[in-house]
Amino acid sequence: MIRFASLGSGSAGNALLVESGATRILLDCGFGLREAALRLGRLGVHPGELTGIVVTHEHGDHAGGVFSLARRYRVPVWLSYGTFAACVARAEGVDIRIIDGCSPFALGDLEAMPYTVPHDAREPLQYVFSDGVRRLGVLTDAGEVTPHICESLDGVDGLVLECNHDPELLHASDYPPPLRRRIAGRLGHLANEAAADLLCRIDCSRLQHVVAAHLSERNNRAELAVAALSGALGCAGEWVAVARQDNGFDWRSLA
Repeated sequence: MIRFASLGSGSAGNALLVESGATRILLDCGFGLREAALRLGRLGVHPGELTGIVVTHEHGDHAGGVFSLARRYRVPVWLSYGTFAACVARAEGVDIRIIDGCSPFALGDLEAMPYTVPHDAREPLQYVFSDGVRRLGVLTDAGEVTPHICESLDGVDGLVLECNHDPELLHASDYPPPLRRRIAGRLGHLANEAAADLLCRIDCSRLQHVVAAHLSERNNRAELAVAALSGALGCAGEWVAVARQDNGFDWRSLA
């Protein structure tokens, strides 16, 4: 069985817990040491119980708290060479494990399969986690949906999926034009409609959970993200969960 829960999701910080058997992996940590410990505690986990931290890319809302947490509790960190190169000044004294972005690797009772994504970072990766039976897909930062992303997420049992913005809200926002272009660009973040399109392009027959994640607090609304994903899946809106910035979401299981 795989369990997963979020400490929080959005531009102010992201972290996802993935658990199977005796293995507990934190995917990213964009929260400071004290805040991360408090949010882990809400989910019944002490930082010292983590098997490791896996990092998707170097942006502060994903990696800002990784190295202080890893150093304090002596937790190993897995990341791509490009991400490490972008974070090397913060990584002193941390047990660093460099990974190949095209090859699966073992994390105790879990296997992690990284896959490449278009995003404005040095060597960004997203992940599919497996216990040998079930697969949890995660896609939180990508500017567009590629065939490789679809292939990687095809047939997953659970999916945490970026629904960053609504294009109309982003266009009408007070963000500076260069920032709006970056967010909406091919190396930026997925709009609700792009996330829905991904669901139409992959096999969703095994899906037990889908969670809309990384919603912009200023350029999106939960009901818009839910409507887009539920429309693509042909399901009731209540079936689609939303990862919140303040408290993420509680434990969910893939049985």
